Amino acid sequence: MNTLRQAVHEYLGMRRNLGFKLREAGNALLDFVTFMEEQHAPYITAALALDWAQQPTNAQPAWWAQRLSFVRGFARYRSASDPRTQIPSPGLLPFQPKRARPYLYSDEEINSLLCAALKMPHRYQSGALLPWVYYCLFGLLSVTGLRLGEAQNLKVQDVDLEAAVLTVRNAKFGKTRLVPLHASTCNVLADYIARREHHWAGRPVSSYLFVSSWGNRLDSAQIHRAFYVLSRQVGLRGESDSHGPRLHDLRHRFATNTL
Repeated sequence: MNTLRQAVHEYLGMRRNLGFKLREAGNALLDFVTFMEEQHAPYITAALALDWAQQPTNAQPAWWAQRLSFVRGFARYRSASDPRTQIPSPGLLPFQPKRARPYLYSDEEINSLLCAALKMPHRYQSGALLPWVYYCLFGLLSVTGLRLGEAQNLKVQDVDLEAAVLTVRNAKFGKTRLVPLHASTCNVLADYIARREHHWAGRPVSSYLFVSSWGNRLDSAQIHRAFYVLSRQVGLRGESDSHGPRLHDLRHRFATNTL
């Protein structure tokens, strides 16, 4: 019979082949197996799963519940080959996360956000393109319904302005899809790409469509910091607010407008 460590690798491999990325779950389950080995436990019990899930003891209940859910999924898989396996019941560490309430932006709010993006200050010439980067990125999110990660991963070659189509690669579940573009969106993208080529002429730059002042792909932290600053400038958030309209809400707005 396979060891727990072998079984975890098989379980993760199977689910990843189905399109699940399992970054957090993969790391957590390998840690769980190490814990089980330290306990000299050859099979999963609900008590051991609970002990592991509640580490560290000062973590939030939501974190404990998530860790236990990782083990629960693996335990269901493992029980098919090892009938001694105990599957932690859903009643253990119950936690219902609060879902963020979607915010539906108005046309005026989006226009204000985009105008503010074009007025973003920059201290050095290397950041001169950033106002156009964020203007185009936020605008594209609002008119295509792309997820932020999908927009981050777009490369210049994924933009077909003649066919008016974006190719979104390795999206949710590892799929690729085509996103049609309106003529006005193509015009904005063409203008941005021309500015991008001029700004980086003769200098190395990554092939990602939206790049930082260093020429590499924008990361999520950079994007969210810029969005929060602009949101406060245009009144979408108060100066001291820690919550408010999110970038992901642009996707909700696109969906409701399309429907």
